[in-house]
Amino acid sequence: MSLSTVEEQVRAELGVRLFTVLAWIPERRALRRVHSSHPAEYPVGGEKTVEVAAGWLEQCITAQEPYFGPDRAAVREIFADHRLIESLGCGSIINVPVVDGGRTLGVLNILDAEGAYDEDSVEVAESLAPLAVPALKEEQ
Repeated sequence: MSLSTVEEQVRAELGVRLFTVLAWIPERRALRRVHSSHPAEYPVGGEKTVEVAAGWLEQCITAQEPYFGPDRAAVREIFADHRLIESLGCGSIINVPVVDGGRTLGVLNILDAEGAYDEDSVEVAESLAPLAVPALKEEQ
């Protein structure tokens, strides 16, 4: 399944303003953007290393647990690019690790207006993450 198809599923089941997929590069402790609904603002190929709080990496990459930021305050606390995120009308975020065989392949980043998501939304996002496994395995 292509990452564009994963994006379509996320749109259909959750709604989304900004959707990106990051591939995890363990040897560099970096995340490389491999899909973006907003390529002008978030181009494919861009990399993140220190732009997110260390606790986020521990939670999403190491512990393989989703991160849920329900409001702008939560987004500001974790993401250095929060001004750009807010300029796109986003104030709520769900980051879901994509895991295969116990190995973190990457992360789905699902953003919408503040208050758009709740704990049920996180569960739906988790159920959609496996759809990205084949595409992220190709990125390895």
